[in-house]
This record gives sequence, structure tokens and C-alpha cells, in this order.
Amino acid sequence: MIELPEAVNLAKQCTETIKGKKIKEVIAGYSPHKFAWYHGDPADYNTRLKGKTIGTATSYGGLVEIAADDFTILFGDGVALRFHDKDAKRPSKHQLLVEFEDTSTISASVQMYGGMWCFKEGEFDNPYYDVAREKPSPLSDEFSQDYYKGIIGDPGVQNLSTKAFLATEQRIPGLGNGVLQDILYNAGIHPKRKVETLTDGESESLFTSVKSTLKEMTEQGGRDTEKNLFGEPGGYLTKLSKNTLNSPCPVCGGRIIKQAYMGGSIYFCAGCQKFP
Repeated sequence: MIELPEAVNLAKQCTETIKGKKIKEVIAGYSPHKFAWYHGDPADYNTRLKGKTIGTATSYGGLVEIAADDFTILFGDGVALRFHDKDAKRPSKHQLLVEFEDTSTISASVQMYGGMWCFKEGEFDNPYYDVAREKPSPLSDEFSQDYYKGIIGDPGVQNLSTKAFLATEQRIPGLGNGVLQDILYNAGIHPKRKVETLTDGESESLFTSVKSTLKEMTEQGGRDTEKNLFGEPGGYLTKLSKNTLNSPCPVCGGRIIKQAYMGGSIYFCAGCQKFP
């Protein structure tokens, strides 16, 4: 899944790789998928985008936005976005394929769910997109300690687990179930801990970990559990993920544990992340 570190790096790679290329053809909906989402009729994407020139790509939370003259192409967090050079083999299945005049392409494929939206300014009404654009990124100075205190001090979140606080309701766009594992580990906080049980010191540690962990993940090209525009894993080695399950904790030597929780999975070290 694309989360904040991956989105930042995908946007950078798209700008470096396809900016200035002119679109020759667009194929949308080639491989039917129940949870692949489009704006309007995907059959119209070729007419709308053919002849357009790719501009700068930008990330908002876990979304990647690519300018194409007067149109915007937006990719959601469940999309696998790949670049294919002119001599490379194209994927046999895809939900969106954009071919450029030099015959290189980008493809977008969906496993569980994902959006590939094409629209002009003012056409697209999506609260998820709007919130991601409006709220400050944890990588920015605007995401300050005062801003964070306003979020975690909200009476409505006090009874939530720290996982629910971090990864639901778009409180911090782009911070999802994947990156939160290392954020909580670095802060020494169990994902099931209620927000109201955190001490002032733990709350401050969580703020510091949100900022520093996401910064490290982003600077290293995203997580090793996800792939970039060229199909390569990110350079950040996750501490808690499917890659480290049952491995010894690098701090205390305890076993990394996985449990089902809130419709997904959590990873933790019972020694470093105490659960009262």
C-alpha cells in the first residue's frame, strides 16, 4: 500500500522520469476489477488525455497526483504504479496503461482496491483527496508540536487505541497501518494502548517518532515491504513487518509478534511495547 513515504518518492520519480512526455494512448479498465475506481467512464480517458503533456507530480498523504496539461491524474494508496521503458515488457493485466510518444509507458494495477482518477479542476469531489491536500504533512514544519497536541488532545480520541488514533479518520493523511508499526515501536507504545492512558512523556515520544520515523522512511526511498516506480523495494528496513515476524527484537531480543486487530494486523515487541 502506498503510504506517505512511498507517495513522496513515487511523485519524485514520476517527475524525474515522465515529466515532459506526451501521451500517445490511454487504456483504462483493460482488466476488470470490482474495486478499481475511476472518475466518470474509463472509456473516455483516452479521449481526455491523448496529446496531453505530463507535468510535475505531487504527493498528498498516500496519494500521487500527476499534472497533464489541464487534466490531473490521481492515484490512490492501493495502486501499484510502474514505469516501463520502451523496450520493456508491458504487464499482461492492468487497470490503467498510459503510453507516451516514445513508446515508454506507466501502468497502474490494483490488488485489493485503488483509484485512478482523471479530472479537470473543479470536476472531482472527493473528501479523502481534499483532506489530504488541506492538512499539513508530518514532514513539514507546519506539523508542529502544537498542531499535534490539538489532534491528540481532542476528547473524541481519548478512548481510541493508538493504532486507531494514528491510522483512521484521516487525522494524519498518509499515515496508515504499515508505517504506524515502526512509529509505535520507536516510541515504545503498544498499538492497543488507549490514548487516554499515555503519559505526557509518552505522548511527546509519539510525536517525535511520527516526525522522525516518517522522515527516515522517506529519505531512504520508502519501506522495504513496498516497491517504487521501477518495481524495486524501498531502502528503509522495517523493524516491524511481515519481513521481521518472529525475528528477535533488536533492542531486547524478544520475539516480534503479529496479531489480528481492527480488521488488519499489528506487529509489536511485548518486551519494548508494554500493554497494561
